[in-house]
Amino acid sequence: MSDDDANILLEIHTSALAGMVNSPRHFARWAALAADEDHPDADLTEETFRARLVGGDEALLALWSRHLNDWDFAESPLWSPETAPRTLARRVAVYERLRLGEDLRKVLDEAVRVSVIAGPTVITREFTPWYTQERAAARTFYWRAYERKLRDKGWSDAAIASLDGASRAVVERLSNPEQPAARQAKGLVVGYVQSGKTANFTGVAAKAIDAGYRLVIVLGGTLNMLRAQTQRRIDMELIGQENILGGADPSDVDSLVGIDYVGDDAEWDDFVSHGGRPSTRGSFDIDRLTTRDKDYKSLATGIRALEYDKRERTLPLHDPSNLHHAAARVMVVKKNKAVLTKLVKDLKQIHGILGELPALIIDDESDQASVNTSNPKKWEQGRTERTAINSLISQLLTLLPRAQYVGYTATPFANVFVDPSDGEDIFPSDFLISLPRPTGYMGVQDFHDLDSPVEEGERTVANSQEKAHVRGIYDSTGDRLQEAMDAFVLSGALKLYRLAAGVPEKNFRHHTMLVHESVKMDDHAKLALRINTMWHEAPQTSAPGHARLAALWESDFAAVSDARADGLPCPASYDELRQHVSRARQLIGSTGTPVIVVNGDSDRYFDQLDLDFDSSNVWKILVGGTKLSRGFTVEGLTITYYRRTTQQADTLMQMGRWFGFRPGYRDLVRLYIGREETYGRDKSADLYEAFEAVCRDEELFREQLSRYAELVDGRPQLTPSQVPPLVSQHLPWLKPAARNKMFNAELVEVRSPGQIIEPTAHPNSAVDLHHNTMLWRPLLDGFQAEREEFTYHHPATGRTYRLSALLRTLSHARLMDVLQNLRWWNAAPFAPHLEYLNSLLTTPHLVDDWLLISPQHTSTTRALTASIAGSTPLALSHRQRRRVEIFGSISDPKHRATALRIAGALPCTEDAVTERHVRPRRGSILLYPVIEDAPATTIVNGTVDPAKVAMVFSLVPPVSASPNGQPVVRFRAIDSGRDAAIIETA
Repeated sequence: MSDDDANILLEIHTSALAGMVNSPRHFARWAALAADEDHPDADLTEETFRARLVGGDEALLALWSRHLNDWDFAESPLWSPETAPRTLARRVAVYERLRLGEDLRKVLDEAVRVSVIAGPTVITREFTPWYTQERAAARTFYWRAYERKLRDKGWSDAAIASLDGASRAVVERLSNPEQPAARQAKGLVVGYVQSGKTANFTGVAAKAIDAGYRLVIVLGGTLNMLRAQTQRRIDMELIGQENILGGADPSDVDSLVGIDYVGDDAEWDDFVSHGGRPSTRGSFDIDRLTTRDKDYKSLATGIRALEYDKRERTLPLHDPSNLHHAAARVMVVKKNKAVLTKLVKDLKQIHGILGELPALIIDDESDQASVNTSNPKKWEQGRTERTAINSLISQLLTLLPRAQYVGYTATPFANVFVDPSDGEDIFPSDFLISLPRPTGYMGVQDFHDLDSPVEEGERTVANSQEKAHVRGIYDSTGDRLQEAMDAFVLSGALKLYRLAAGVPEKNFRHHTMLVHESVKMDDHAKLALRINTMWHEAPQTSAPGHARLAALWESDFAAVSDARADGLPCPASYDELRQHVSRARQLIGSTGTPVIVVNGDSDRYFDQLDLDFDSSNVWKILVGGTKLSRGFTVEGLTITYYRRTTQQADTLMQMGRWFGFRPGYRDLVRLYIGREETYGRDKSADLYEAFEAVCRDEELFREQLSRYAELVDGRPQLTPSQVPPLVSQHLPWLKPAARNKMFNAELVEVRSPGQIIEPTAHPNSAVDLHHNTMLWRPLLDGFQAEREEFTYHHPATGRTYRLSALLRTLSHARLMDVLQNLRWWNAAPFAPHLEYLNSLLTTPHLVDDWLLISPQHTSTTRALTASIAGSTPLALSHRQRRRVEIFGSISDPKHRATALRIAGALPCTEDAVTERHVRPRRGSILLYPVIEDAPATTIVNGTVDPAKVAMVFSLVPPVSASPNGQPVVRFRAIDSGRDAAIIETA
């Protein structure tokens, strides 16, 4: 086929697919219609189509990739409501509607694989659908411009389709901007730290503006630096060149005076271009009320900038005849009392139009400054007192009756603790959306071995996240700051090596190291001086320096990159890197110092700071405190040396600047972090273990959201006002949020039928261990004499799990005699589950009995068995606690499938042994006697000391153990609008 024929085929396919706005249709017919007049002789056979794909026609493949991904990701489409998004069943449904042949399907499946990207989790109250596929497709000017920009940035079709779906999930839960009655919706979008939340809310803004929202207010941080960063991103990717120019001629220097970016931003040519002013291209313009350099100011020309012209003056602005011709206004404002006060003052001067104006307020980092931290116990009766920013946001919502509020955060706990009945506050009463973990993102899970099936002694850099990326800040020689600095130079040299080998330069534009160990400015100055001194006294380019780097390469980086580089270029020896070390060191010390201190409190400070990731390449070591732990994106972060502590989980997570996207250098990322040995016996200062505990709290929260997001009989199981009890706390000293953000927080009960419950905070004192062991002791006499061998082939994972165990059954009442009297190091995480299990005593028809499973060793080489106070000898596990007194995990992953199947939570297996023990109302318990000291000091004459064994367990309540046949939570929400503090759902 000639190039002309290929272009004609692409044109026909493009036209045919463009006609399928709402659903896939009979492709051959639509292609024939598209070719009819201009190309009646075009070859439209499937054989030619298939040959073009196999032959590498990238344009044709890209076209089909976009459309297949759009259809794959569609949520509950009318053309295939019975298939779930991102599944093979959905793809088959698409092919059936397109009427494609089997051979062509196979080629498309290979070329455009079904994406495994998860969709968003949505907790919502019932709403009136208005943002239909037809409505969304009718006006897409700004969304399509944003989509093109993302594609130019290298986003995959699957990633764009995922963002499309996630942003649509937000917009469809806002109020219809055209509806006659004013209604506000409030929601919260939960992402991950540094995971691309800005991309989502930019997509939401684009779709909302297209749909008819005519005022968008983005609350963008508490510093000018952060606000300007957000402003530039929205200007570049959404608003675009023509709207920024506002009619000015880019070739006329005089007309460009006062216009930002033009002439002083190296990436101006990369800003979105609409091909002309949108108002001349069948759409509408966007007027910016803030710029890169100027926050919102009292309008010098009065209030005209906030006035809207109506095409039909007798009709309200929200009427479609006016709404879709009016220009939109966008402002990015700092969460600052003076700035927001000016905005509120200007809005108060506008009469009439505000009640007709569909507005959208997007609150970035919405748990910072926005939440009311005034103690309700100190309020005067009948009067709500608010902190400054919270009060001003409340006033905005009052002044704009058609305003929708959407908060964005990675740490949502403070937001869900807001009083649900305070109608003027920011509680997400209408929806809470948890975004999926993006592909390519490095988060807490990439630095911790959560529930790893690999034994401690068998972990390597290939199978352990901790061994690959995490280092302590001390070793046998002392402080490892010098090693961390060497790692920074070495990883910089590796980036230059890869750059020379053809890896895209954009991956390595920035190369940074973060040193964060105090909130005190004096400490920062001393630390910066120390780093400068070390930099000049022990240069990596000296003979001893090269020796250090060569040793670090051999002992660390070589093995990690060999296991985890994923095809990226890697040197065979340090000698190949040596030539790049000098250049790396030169780039880092280019201004005479390798260090930039980032600790100012004022905008003036940051204006003077030589740290602009947008306009220059940054290769530096950043030293700082609080300002590096919230909202500030450290681009190119590769090495982190971290030892600052906190006692709030949300603050701790926000400190994780090492989270984010690391294209081209994931294997080079290193985290030097404070461990228990850093602080002596103060285990609450073990930052690494604290991060792990927070990760467990966060993942449990997301898991619970996902569980309750499923509709039952077409209705939500859980509304946003019922979310707070899903916030857990593994460490008693590490609160979910600051005390002044938790005035409305109480946890009562979590019901978990068919879910694994794993309490980890078992006691550590000899007295309490002895107490717990003797509670379990009577149950150990009932085990059958012979062990049984279980096998479970998991249909979802494709893996086969085996378990050798001793068994016995017991009643629910007998189990509760034990559980109700156990002692804990921290009882809080298990308490809501215990409340649920207690409730089953009064509803005995939900659970008949429990199968107690004592896993036994299958390997004779590591078998360790002992009697427990005269019991039958049982297998013992020898492990140590995490440094914060909790066990990292309880059950062996190889054993969980059997326990879940017995409780009815997994499908039937062909294993007769397993199925013999399955009962409709039976739960399962995996019991593991754990010793923490050496066997020689714990076991005497084949008997373990009851004061030296922890009887740890995992249990799975039967699936049947849910009232009304559905999962239910009974929980707290201190709700000022109700008489009782505890609200019960059914």
